[in-house]
Amino acid sequence: MKSARAIRGILFDKDGTLVDFHKTWFAIGAHMALLAADGDRERADELMNIAGYDAVTGGFRADSVFAAGTNADIVALWYPHLSAAGRLERVSAFDQITAEEAAATAVAVDRCKETITELHRRGFRLGLATNDSTSGAERTLLALGIAQMFDAAFGYDAVANPKPAPDVIHAFADMTGLRPSEIAMVGDNRHDLDTGKAAGAGLIVGVLSGTGTRETLAGADVLLNSIADLPALLSPEE
Repeated sequence: MKSARAIRGILFDKDGTLVDFHKTWFAIGAHMALLAADGDRERADELMNIAGYDAVTGGFRADSVFAAGTNADIVALWYPHLSAAGRLERVSAFDQITAEEAAATAVAVDRCKETITELHRRGFRLGLATNDSTSGAERTLLALGIAQMFDAAFGYDAVANPKPAPDVIHAFADMTGLRPSEIAMVGDNRHDLDTGKAAGAGLIVGVLSGTGTRETLAGADVLLNSIADLPALLSPEE
């Protein structure tokens, strides 16, 4: 495993990493699908399935559009025949839904606030990188009571290319004055790992608190049960 000694900043994914994905997102996804299906419940269930919801397990599939994509990806999947202008309008509407409802219903993973508080106390620079909108990311941090400890929140609309492109890590590095090799990327899906690798992050951490599995997160430098294990991982080496 890579050494954690050089890590000075941590860039977190949001859903599945700081936020309990299944408890927070099912109702929001179902609402969006019902809108897309014009109230047709059977069609809405089909849309949920193709976007990544598994009705048998009651959870979201790893690396699915719901688990890892943007609202633009969802719109492209659900509205393949819309014009470009129509898609932009629908993305804007979905961004508003997810920003408002996700913040209002966000359920933090266990020991989220305590962990972030400890890492902040130790002097780590903290950032958020999500394929949700920036507005949704900022509102969620406020709802969780941890916004004041974060230097920045980057949604898919805050950078030219969202995850798995390296843009969010480069933006965080530019903002903090850190090198990518001093930043740990933490997430629950393969695209988080790919973002870290593309940017040359110093440490790539997979967490099992979201939709990812040991198999899908096998490319991480280290695999943790949740962010609650980060303080121990990042303890100064003797």
